[in-house]
Amino acid sequence: MNDITVGCDGAADIGDICEERGIFCEQLSISLGEREGLDGIDITPADIFEYYDRTKKTPKTSAVPPERYERLFARMTDGGREAVYICAASTKSSCYANAVLAAKNFPGVRVVDSYSLSAGIGLLALYADDLRRTGKYTAEEIVRMVEKRRSAVNLSLIVDNMTFLHRGGRCSGAAAFFASVLRLHISLYMHGEGELDVLKKYIGSSSKAMEKYARDAAAGAEVIDPEYVFLVHTPVRRSDLDRAKEIFLSAHPGANIIEREAGGVITSHTGKNAFSFIFFADGPKKDA
Repeated sequence: MNDITVGCDGAADIGDICEERGIFCEQLSISLGEREGLDGIDITPADIFEYYDRTKKTPKTSAVPPERYERLFARMTDGGREAVYICAASTKSSCYANAVLAAKNFPGVRVVDSYSLSAGIGLLALYADDLRRTGKYTAEEIVRMVEKRRSAVNLSLIVDNMTFLHRGGRCSGAAAFFASVLRLHISLYMHGEGELDVLKKYIGSSSKAMEKYARDAAAGAEVIDPEYVFLVHTPVRRSDLDRAKEIFLSAHPGANIIEREAGGVITSHTGKNAFSFIFFADGPKKDA
């Protein structure tokens, strides 16, 4: 077990869990005009909202450059260890390409494209770490099992305002305009190899839309792995989050819902009043 390390991009939004479990984590960068820093270290979601309120401009995010991955991989493979590293979806970030480039100098490092974002990355990192902790698998076997299971990651989210998505290049200006005019609340679903598409459009108040989304998210899978069910959110009313959890648990009793505030990278693309249910939709795991 001690001969293998696990790591993931900081956009996984599970930083505290990574710290507790010894999972390595590398943060992406965020730019607020001329100010640039690392997500969660130099720049927080509160900084992002203050910047937007003051300038009406949204942040820009940057992938981890190869040289920072090289420094990380040197730590992860210190003493001859092997490493499994989980990256943000290559369709949405250059992190994977940069990590693969850096790994060429480290034969013991295996890089995995998560096909996911936020706690979808985190789910796969936790799964890899669970496998590592059994002491039964090689790094290569862990990678194969993680790649096999990544299609089971169920990631959907609801956004209250499409301004951040539009300016971050995640939707068209026309879509953002009509969503605002019609008071649409958009739910999105990540599928395939990291494609993000509109799942549903809800009309009405934020609270009602979030309640409908929670029902749809819970109904989106007949069976789930109850061990890790993430509810990742930007600033949202406490009553809306509690209601969402209640609805999800009524459909999947026993689900261990782990609530986390979204980091700066996810916040940069969603804005306020956004939340996401993220879980494995393949039933309890049997191999870890």
